[in-house]
Amino acid sequence: MNITWFGHSCFRVEFGASRILIDPFLTGNPTFEKAGIPESDVIDGITHVALTHGHEDHVGDTVRICKETGTTLIAVHELATYLASHGVEKTDPGNTGGVVPHEEFELTFVPALHSSSNMVDGRPVYLGDPCGIVIAANGGKTLYHMGDTDVFSDMALINELHEPQIGIVPIGDRYTMGAKAAALACKRFFDFDTIIPCHYGTFPVIDQTPEKFAAAMGNHEIVVPEVGVLFDA
Repeated sequence: MNITWFGHSCFRVEFGASRILIDPFLTGNPTFEKAGIPESDVIDGITHVALTHGHEDHVGDTVRICKETGTTLIAVHELATYLASHGVEKTDPGNTGGVVPHEEFELTFVPALHSSSNMVDGRPVYLGDPCGIVIAANGGKTLYHMGDTDVFSDMALINELHEPQIGIVPIGDRYTMGAKAAALACKRFFDFDTIIPCHYGTFPVIDQTPEKFAAAMGNHEIVVPEVGVLFDA
């Protein structure tokens, strides 16, 4: 499974003929913009866009990308319906606990402790429950993108049901887990082969580096990818 990080919580996951873009927050993402990566490199050949929840720093450029590429959007029902009303033509909705099957993988929405809305005319619009997403490649590895969340004890059930080998973990604090909680989640509830921190360094109010998380993980190795550089997980 090949993975590329584009800052914040945006990842491109590749295996077989599948190219899944998760939480494509590109425009206004200072980590991505500073790297100077052409957007064409991000969206080239994508087959799916998957969203964890409806906040703007996760939905990002979804509508425009889906319109330009004709790709399929996978999101919880309310969020998929909302974005369809804004021009996304192909949606494949689901909800917490449900499996969304595709030719080369199954995607499952799992709980996350957060919120999910977007602002319309100054008022928040409910966009379904926030989720993490589990992507199980047929005959390959299983990845768990936690989305935005705090630690919670039912992560043990997520591990028991899905046994993910790759964990993408928010660590930035303030709006998600901070270093201590994220490290506890990884060490107590999972047996990841690869741990990738995210949701840091984007805005001044959240942690700027993964150093505190690395320290809290102790002897557990983490992978800190370079922005825009593909690596094999």
